[in-house]
Amino acid sequence: MGNDQISQLLKFILIILLVVLFVLLFFFIVLTIKKNNNQAPKKNNKDNEKSTKNQSLGYNKQSIFDFMEFDKIEDNMIIRKNGSKYIMAIECQGINYDLMSELEKNSVEQGFLQFLNTLRFPVQLYIQTRTINLDSSINAYKQRINEIRNDYMRKKMEYSSISNLGNQSQKAIDNAKFEMIKAQNLYEYGIDIIQNTEKMNFNKNILKKHYYVIISYMPEEISRTDYDSEEIKNMAFSELYTRAQAIVSSLFVCNIKGKVLNSKELVELMYIAYNRDEAEIYELEKILNTSFDEIYSIAPNVLEKRMKAIDNEIEKKAISKANESVRQAMYNIETERKLKEKEQKMDELIRIMAKSILQENEEMIGKETREEAEKIINN
Repeated sequence: MGNDQISQLLKFILIILLVVLFVLLFFFIVLTIKKNNNQAPKKNNKDNEKSTKNQSLGYNKQSIFDFMEFDKIEDNMIIRKNGSKYIMAIECQGINYDLMSELEKNSVEQGFLQFLNTLRFPVQLYIQTRTINLDSSINAYKQRINEIRNDYMRKKMEYSSISNLGNQSQKAIDNAKFEMIKAQNLYEYGIDIIQNTEKMNFNKNILKKHYYVIISYMPEEISRTDYDSEEIKNMAFSELYTRAQAIVSSLFVCNIKGKVLNSKELVELMYIAYNRDEAEIYELEKILNTSFDEIYSIAPNVLEKRMKAIDNEIEKKAISKANESVRQAMYNIETERKLKEKEQKMDELIRIMAKSILQENEEMIGKETREEAEKIINN
């Protein structure tokens, strides 16, 4: 085969490749146009849905439940989405291990080992830090102090009446006075307790840790599949309660007291978990007293919290920058004022310094010469 034939063959192959390339490019353009035409209505529908969502007053019930990942709290259990999981919580009272003797420490360790060895199901340990709220204690103190005050006023009146009567013995008067002073001291002591407790309540840095053991049960653990949802829930409650009592008994050997949380306590646990910052302001008892049917998360949006933090940081830095500029301006004004004063008093300062130089060199130039020189400087 000659060179001309090879060259013609290569040209023919190149032409075929170009034709194939143009055909593929044509099909690609056609498919792209069809795809864009099909996606245009969907995009419009999404825009309409988005605008409708923005016009709504808030999230619907389903979207909130999707976020919270549980359906409801019932029969001392947290029921996860569609009954996929049942959860029960045990609150444990902590012990001060460091203050125990060696014998007590060994007893606790042996009890904890026994607790671990008896576990036949998975558990989770959860620690929740809460701010101590003393409002209920303060209200109870105030109710009690009113009773003490009434008792004090009654004994004060008894002492006054006994003292005014002339037929009472000195012993009876002394006993009445002693009872009055005792009631007075108790009343004043109660007032001090209330005042100190109210001061402590203003301090939001007083924290308390709550310890929980979380146990769960899933319907997959049941061998049969012909049970309805109510039967599964009853079986889950029975199994979880049995496990919880076993854990409470095992922990009691370690001197740790535990109790199964009821539905209201579980609501409080979840409420504080989802509203950690706002739980100090919107307390659960106050919300329940308002007769709301449902309690959702009242915590602000993460982006809103971030924006608020940025605004606070901007305000803080702006105040700092303003204070720094004021200090710098005051320094500049004071320096400029001193400079002007020195410029205005330059001649006087020159005369004073010249006289000082003459006085320092009086021994060299003589007293008479110095005095004459000072007269010239003054003139």
